[in-house]
Amino acid sequence: MKLLQVNSVYGYGSTGRIVKDIHQASLKVGIDSYVAYGRGKHLDNRLIRIGSKKDIIYHGLKTRFFDQHGLASKSATRHFISQINELKPDVIHLHNIHGYYLNYPLFFEYLKSIEVKLIWTMHDCWAYTGHCSHYTYVKCNKWETHCNQCPQLNRYPKSLGLDNSFNNFIIKKDAFNGVKDLTIVTPSMWLKDQIKKSFLQTYPISVISNGIDLSIFKPTISNFRKKYNLEYKKIILGVASVWNERKGLDYFIEINSHLNENEVIVLVGTKPNKLLEGIITINRTNDTRELAEIYSAADVFLNPTLEETFGMVNLESIACGTPVVTFDSGGSKEAIIEGLGTAVESREANFLIGILREFYNKKSIKIKKNNLPSNLYSKNQMIKKYLKLYYQI
Repeated sequence: MKLLQVNSVYGYGSTGRIVKDIHQASLKVGIDSYVAYGRGKHLDNRLIRIGSKKDIIYHGLKTRFFDQHGLASKSATRHFISQINELKPDVIHLHNIHGYYLNYPLFFEYLKSIEVKLIWTMHDCWAYTGHCSHYTYVKCNKWETHCNQCPQLNRYPKSLGLDNSFNNFIIKKDAFNGVKDLTIVTPSMWLKDQIKKSFLQTYPISVISNGIDLSIFKPTISNFRKKYNLEYKKIILGVASVWNERKGLDYFIEINSHLNENEVIVLVGTKPNKLLEGIITINRTNDTRELAEIYSAADVFLNPTLEETFGMVNLESIACGTPVVTFDSGGSKEAIIEGLGTAVESREANFLIGILREFYNKKSIKIKKNNLPSNLYSKNQMIKKYLKLYYQI
């Protein structure tokens, strides 16, 4: 079997790590595996760079000024198509085809013309909207009928004013429908249910939860508490790659003003500022072992996200022995293990503090072994499910 994965990045970020894990595992079991990616630089003859830095810049400009994300990069896409013709893969596994590097109408016109088995893992909602990759925060459901007058032009993929969401919706619907042998994969039941309401509803959809490395994310001893002088504090932890109102930063700021002296908030993924006075901030880290140490040191993990496809950070925390409190939004509640966390509807500060205290005052919740069922949420199990799907199709 010859496999080709396509994603905006390789080896970093959540999707990039998933693609790399699948690629390396595929090679180990004898699959002739390749990866095409849009951004970054890798010296490996099994990794195919789509386009150049100039292509990305031009694509970005077309997005900013004309709201035409995914409609540039024609030359780069044609060259990539010629590379696929030479490679002749049996299975093409798409991930994020957005990200300023690929012309999706041209690419899908080609995919409809060849005999190939196609899998598309949708890590967000971009494929079936006229503009955005997430919409729950603004409570928009225009995508169920026809996008127009987009309320999120200032969000990724950002447009500086021109609204092309009506036309984008038509172009996507035409491009993404009518593909032979396409199986859609989602990381959560929530996203599957959303797609079933969209113009992609006729395709078969499988759910394969994202998995984490349980050899790294496990209860880990460290000097984190001593380093930050927190030996006698109750630690409320938050982790995000980018903190903003959609990730729930405002809730941490509000909660912080109501905490007792023996309680402290630690936020990973941000820098100190006046709004975060009294909160311990730690810059974003790509060191997963360091992250496991921080999870393990905390008493409770708070994930007040307002839009989430799945919620990997919830799993990482639970795997490190720390219970989770999250909002009942998107797929976040699916990444909760019964008895080791909860998804709440109320977002009132005093209510949240009460729930947090309930969890970190239950000493039995913090245990010294991995809490995650390895048959559900391990990286290895995720990979096995993808390999099984390749062979099935």
